[in-house]
Amino acid sequence: MKLFGPKYPEEVAKRVPPGNRLVKGWPVLHYGPVPKFDESTWDFKVYGLVENPLKLSYSELKALGPVKVQADMHCVTGWTTLDNEWEGVPFRMLKEQAKPLPNADWVIAHCEYGYTSNLSLQAMEDDDVLLAWAHGGEPLTPDHGFPLRLVVPKRYAWKSAKWIRGLEFSPTNDRGFWEERGYHIHADPWPEERYSYQEQPGDELRP
Repeated sequence: MKLFGPKYPEEVAKRVPPGNRLVKGWPVLHYGPVPKFDESTWDFKVYGLVENPLKLSYSELKALGPVKVQADMHCVTGWTTLDNEWEGVPFRMLKEQAKPLPNADWVIAHCEYGYTSNLSLQAMEDDDVLLAWAHGGEPLTPDHGFPLRLVVPKRYAWKSAKWIRGLEFSPTNDRGFWEERGYHIHADPWPEERYSYQEQPGDELRP
């Protein structure tokens, strides 16, 4: 078996972005406390620049799915896990129901405790982007985002925001929690878009 560098077979190494390494298990990283979940009061909203704002209970949201997506996950702190199986509702399904207006070029994820994360609508429209309630055939644990987390596999994992409560369609690319604290506005792991000092003029406008 041909090895790629000192660590991995070539077919594995090409799935690990520069500066990252494979890890066993699934590290737990987040800022702030783990929220309590009360299904009787929990809801999920899709709003902003849309024709049809949505407000869904947990059972209503889950009834829209489920689909399963297999995807790798890359963290800005340097770890990668391969072949994660997620279950949830595709972002595209919510977008189709909400019907964003023509100038809704960006999506802001709103989570518990005021945490936000931002991405372009173009990035969110990838086939593997979903709102997930299960991982590896089991419900997400609270530490990993139960009852719901955003999953955006092609971006660093801080964009896959835990404990998500809503999606806002916006005309502007407003920086989220970590972006305001020095992280890159787009978070593509392959060119190592880790930190805001790496941003180029016009990055706030590109997908």
